[in-house]
Amino acid sequence: MSSQARGLNNFITDLRNAKSKEEESSRIEVELAKIRKKFNPGGGTKLAPDGSNPSLSSYQRKKYIWKLVYIHVLGYEVDFGHAEVLALVRSKKYGEKNVGYVALSLLLRGSDPVMGGVMDTLKRDLTMAPSSTAGGGKLSKKSSSSGGVKNDATQCLALCSLANISGLELIQAMHVEVQHILVSKGSTEQVKKKASLCLLRLTRTSPNLISGRIFAPHVAQLLREKHLGVLTSVMSLLNGLASQQTEEYGVLIPNIVHILSVLVLKKDCAREYLYYRTPSPWLQIKLLKFLQLYPDAIEGHDIGMGGNDHVGQLINVVTRIMFETEVSDSINKSNADHAILFEAVNLIVAWGTTCPPEMREGAMNILGKFISVREPNIRYLGLSTMAQLAQIDGSVEGAKTHQATVLV
Repeated sequence: MSSQARGLNNFITDLRNAKSKEEESSRIEVELAKIRKKFNPGGGTKLAPDGSNPSLSSYQRKKYIWKLVYIHVLGYEVDFGHAEVLALVRSKKYGEKNVGYVALSLLLRGSDPVMGGVMDTLKRDLTMAPSSTAGGGKLSKKSSSSGGVKNDATQCLALCSLANISGLELIQAMHVEVQHILVSKGSTEQVKKKASLCLLRLTRTSPNLISGRIFAPHVAQLLREKHLGVLTSVMSLLNGLASQQTEEYGVLIPNIVHILSVLVLKKDCAREYLYYRTPSPWLQIKLLKFLQLYPDAIEGHDIGMGGNDHVGQLINVVTRIMFETEVSDSINKSNADHAILFEAVNLIVAWGTTCPPEMREGAMNILGKFISVREPNIRYLGLSTMAQLAQIDGSVEGAKTHQATVLV
């Protein structure tokens, strides 16, 4: 690898050794002129129908494109080489396709005219057959060694590029394929994670892309996944979708509560997702944020601490988070646990008067401890959350007990 990238390494070294901005700019101008000439040498050299130079070797094309990417990352304008980028994307070799997709994500936008020439390749790479799997979606050793894994990697490259390029025309042409990849039972965990985040990016650009009524059952199926990485990515997508069409995704509250209860009450978590003995704190936070979108979720329900319905489970979960979160000697564990705790308190704030009074009182007492510590960040979060909690009817008196601390 080092011998193949020698020209690229030398170029980067020259730029890093430049003693002034003018020297760097001069070196880049020389390199851009050289690359431009390599891509379009003139003198009777016939270019391919797509505008690329067929006389370039794989090594040369990759090297020159990497140089353009590096120049772009430094903040200089790169307005040529698009044909060579697309030639790499269309390649059947993974090494070339990898370089092509990285450059595609950085150097082109969905509105560029040349993007029409790569849509077929994008669609083919997105819908290619997944690698063989074993053991509930985990890659078998055989598939990893046979090169089938490249299919998954190619799908991931295409998904990442599509998310970064965006563009309304591209979104309209590709969003259905991304949805199919996400809900497909044949997709691996890695591909599902990328597809979730890609679809989230697309829906942010085009909010009315997905009908919540139609897509909610598919999300419910995804929430049954055992892989916590997939669940975390799906929750990022779900929070984005639910913030746009809140009512359509309210039916998923029981699914969310079930996942939360597994993590908080049963502590059932794969070892690789334990963070200082806390089960997947990032996923817990996303689950609590979703529930905050539904302030009426417990209104009108018979709340019992031993209830079997999802509301009873939810009350148990929030109670456990509030009253059994302990202070740890580890700063990292304390930060993770406190982040979960604050989201649980925010959920109580969202519930307002529908929340049991004893839970609101407990939340106020916890916040009183936080505003007493010396750490300014925790104190600020405590004061901010206490101000929101105090606005709920019946919570003012509880806030007054901490008035002396606030006024110090």
